[in-house]
Amino acid sequence: MRSRERVQMAVNFQESDRVPIDLGGLKASGIAVETYSRVTRKLGLGRTPRVLDARFMIAVVEEPVLKRFKIDVVPMDISVIPALMTPESQWVPRRLFSGSDVLFPPGTRIQEDTDGSWILLNEDGTPSSFRMPKNGFYLDDTSFNRGEGINPAKFKPVDDIPDEALKQIEEYSSRLYNGTDYALLGWGGGVCFLGLSLITDRGSNVTMGMPDEWMVMLMTEKETCHEMMNRSVEASIKCLTLLHQAVGDRCFAWGIAADDSGMQRGELINPRLWAEMITPHYKKLCDWIHNNTRGKTFLHCCGTIYHLIPHFIEAGVDILNPVQTSAANMEPARLKKEFGCKIVFWGGGCDT
Repeated sequence: MRSRERVQMAVNFQESDRVPIDLGGLKASGIAVETYSRVTRKLGLGRTPRVLDARFMIAVVEEPVLKRFKIDVVPMDISVIPALMTPESQWVPRRLFSGSDVLFPPGTRIQEDTDGSWILLNEDGTPSSFRMPKNGFYLDDTSFNRGEGINPAKFKPVDDIPDEALKQIEEYSSRLYNGTDYALLGWGGGVCFLGLSLITDRGSNVTMGMPDEWMVMLMTEKETCHEMMNRSVEASIKCLTLLHQAVGDRCFAWGIAADDSGMQRGELINPRLWAEMITPHYKKLCDWIHNNTRGKTFLHCCGTIYHLIPHFIEAGVDILNPVQTSAANMEPARLKKEFGCKIVFWGGGCDT
């Protein structure tokens, strides 16, 4: 059975020849470039690993590795397409703390602090909020809860994609779809309503960098929060409309949101509050995808989220990732028994 057919069957609750395998289908299912470097050396590939995203320090999973481990999914993440379509000669070489050589996306600039830690620079050369301590493995965002506060009037979610970018997205998706048999997972233009995930465009993040203030507003300024989330969804629909025009139905699913909502022992938000405040806006976005495309809706949500899953299902979420089975109430058998015919579990095969 071919990968694309295998994935399509799995996300439609049909039994295929085996469980589909994902490594790097989205940033949250990627592999650390340090680990990937060891894998490629073990396989004798003799190629310098590329970093897909400098913040997360995850690797571009190359064709020999996809084939070796029988991977079925590849990313159609609009944020990394410009780099992936740029010749490797323009990627930026750098040595990791371990001594491994890697290539960073074109234009990446990293500054070393006096203590040897790394600071990711913005395009204009100014320091960003992303820092990695010496001998670390990825960059932390130090900007959380350090903003100027939430000003609804200043919230302007991204609602357009330049024509040049759309042309590039169309070309890349066509190349993947027609030149391979991998299942394509679309990502870009989604929403983030709790502000704790970095794999969705920060420009459409209603928390404006202040998730603690936003969590209070969900209880004290409900009307304002609904208005902001509705604006975010409307902007997302405009972007997804353009993306669908460029990509068509080449992607079997599209990421609607990255909303980390669970800790190790419990949800970050009361499920009743989620149902009241967030479910209606998820539903509006999911309904648009179901009514205007042939794709499934894909949600990334970390931690123990057992009590939120019924609300995801009600909103129209088809696929849930990463299924953190090491967290409380997230035992695979329990999830399968209660929700196995209602939502597709994407992950849970390893202890994250």
